[in-house]
Amino acid sequence: MSLAVLAPAKVNLALHVTGQRADGYHLLDSLVSFAPFGDRLEIAPAEEISLTVAGPEAAGVPADARNLVWKALAATGLGAARMRLVKHLPAASGIGGGSSDATAAIRGALALAGLSGQLAAGRLRAGALDLDLAALGADLPMCFAPHPARATGIGEHLAPVTLPPLPALLVNPRVEVPTPTVFKALTRKDNPPIDPIPAFADTRACIAWLATQRNDLEPPAIAAAPVIADVLAALEALPGARLARMSGSGATCFALFETLAEAKAAEARLAAAHPAWWSASGTLGNQEEAARPQPL
Repeated sequence: MSLAVLAPAKVNLALHVTGQRADGYHLLDSLVSFAPFGDRLEIAPAEEISLTVAGPEAAGVPADARNLVWKALAATGLGAARMRLVKHLPAASGIGGGSSDATAAIRGALALAGLSGQLAAGRLRAGALDLDLAALGADLPMCFAPHPARATGIGEHLAPVTLPPLPALLVNPRVEVPTPTVFKALTRKDNPPIDPIPAFADTRACIAWLATQRNDLEPPAIAAAPVIADVLAALEALPGARLARMSGSGATCFALFETLAEAKAAEARLAAAHPAWWSASGTLGNQEEAARPQPL
């Protein structure tokens, strides 16, 4: 049996850095949602683990044990598999591509084994499997079940949240920003957490509230890659854009709109003005159903 698994893009709608642990990990308070687009992983049982990487964003992505997809599958102990990763998301871009790919491999391996996993405090349990997802990567717990959530700790403590549909345009200037560089440049690491999340009447109300929150990694990321400021300015200038912000540690930024039609029109307009930039649009929300492994 061969399966195809969507690895949706993760978007940090807000990201507050609230502290730092003794082991160096930063404490975060983040509100995340997921896009209807992303990478695609094909997986089938095999005698040994193998990985090929294809797609428009495959350049520079390792197809061996250095890839988090390979590491994640091996960590499950559920058996070897032949995998093909089709990359549509830019690497090292702040939208969880590698983490989402890795959790797609885990979801695929569970499906091949006929198991369903339960996630709690960053640990995945399924039958005899007891896997610390957070040890593989801080974004893996939130990407395993791709639905809107508030993530605290280093990202392993997750609380589901209810958000209205959020039409969005994601843009990356094709500049990689190393996450450690951004965190190291933070001038303050004990910022206030996200405000209590209210019940939102509609998309407009949600965007208005999000505008009162922030991404604490934005200033140091702009210092490391000034083009991020250009992306944010370009997004803010688009008709219908209600909020522009960076996701994760960059360099991908996003704009939120009230309608998907506005987001699609903005994507076409921006692509014409900046053809070298990567862009994609869609409605952010719960992608758990879309991310379920499907027979090929």
